[in-house]
Amino acid sequence: MEYVVGALLGLAVPLFARAVGFDRDRSFYTVVLVVTASYYDLFAVLGGSTHALLSELVATAAFVVLSAVGFRRNLWLVVVGLLAHGVFDLVHGGLIEDPGVPRWWPMFCLMFDVAAAAYLAWRLLQASGVAAEPSRPT
Repeated sequence: MEYVVGALLGLAVPLFARAVGFDRDRSFYTVVLVVTASYYDLFAVLGGSTHALLSELVATAAFVVLSAVGFRRNLWLVVVGLLAHGVFDLVHGGLIEDPGVPRWWPMFCLMFDVAAAAYLAWRLLQASGVAAEPSRPT
C-alpha cells in the first residue's frame, strides 16, 4: 500500500502545483527536494536519537546543497536529487539507525521521489520543446 500511495502523492503534489500555479517558479521543485529530505531529521527527533539526528542532518545537507545548485544552475540536478533520495530511501536502514523512521516510510518516500522526479523530468523535456521552463532567478 505504501508504494501505491507514495507514487500517487508523488504525482498528485506536482499536478496540484501545476494546476494552481505553484510551479511557475523553478524554486517549487527545489523546495520539494529539501522538504522530502528533511523528514528523516524529523523522524530522528521523534525517535529521540541525537546520533541519528546528526547523521540525518549530514545526509539532508547533501540534498539541500544539490537542491540549491539545481535551483541556480539546472533543474535537471533536482531530478537527479529526487532520484538520489529514492536510492537513499532504499539503503537508509543500512546506513543510519534511526528508531523514529516508520517501517513503511522508506518505501513510501522512494515512490514519492521517483514519481516526482519523473514528473519534473517530463516537464523539463516538455519545456525544451513546447512549454517554457519555470523562470530563472534574477
